[in-house]
Amino acid sequence: MGNAVNKHIQTAEKTGVCGLVGMRLDEFPPELQRLSNNLRTLDVSNNKITMLPKTIGHFGMLRSFTISNNRLETLPEEFFHLKKLETLSLENNRIQRLPTSVEKLINLKSLSLAGNKVDSFPLALCKLRHLDALDLSRNSLTEIPDGVGDLQVIELNLNQNQINNLTDALATCPRLKVLRVEENCLQLSTISPKILGDSKVSVLALEGNLFEVKDLRELEGYEKYMDRFTATRKKFD
Repeated sequence: MGNAVNKHIQTAEKTGVCGLVGMRLDEFPPELQRLSNNLRTLDVSNNKITMLPKTIGHFGMLRSFTISNNRLETLPEEFFHLKKLETLSLENNRIQRLPTSVEKLINLKSLSLAGNKVDSFPLALCKLRHLDALDLSRNSLTEIPDGVGDLQVIELNLNQNQINNLTDALATCPRLKVLRVEENCLQLSTISPKILGDSKVSVLALEGNLFEVKDLRELEGYEKYMDRFTATRKKFD
């Protein structure tokens, strides 16, 4: 195992890219410290890593970090020193909360927390001005707080949670165009007319809730939503 890791690290010293996927690692390899000054892309998916060392904060050049399918429960405070990080994938871990320090990742564009144990919406993400895509699907969310209106994302994926209400605040998200809330606990009466009529959302995915999607037609604002939806489809035709 050690030899295999070292071979990857030797290659990464030249390329700035390191993949240690599915190598049965139960800790973040200490040998990676040799790359802390030049590593730009790191993928340690499909291992058994339970925690990241404080020295993760030394990887100041890191732009893409994937640590999906591991056993993380939390991120150390030092992780949020990675100011150049643009893409972060934490899918299928055991994370329940994101610390407010996540707002320090000022260049983050894409964040996936799909398949964790997140039970409250991390409002600190609203401070990230460049965040385009946020995936919180397959978690334990039950509600979306009113403070979400400052979220800058273009796409928000909340599929497969236990959400029972869509706040009007989602309508004020300045860039939100794709909102996925499939397989939740929404009733027709909880779909905000403001999201339909007054937002920029042009794709609203609602399959698998407690109503038939065709019944959306009854709601105020539906025609305005369909105008946006149709205009978006025409762009791709």
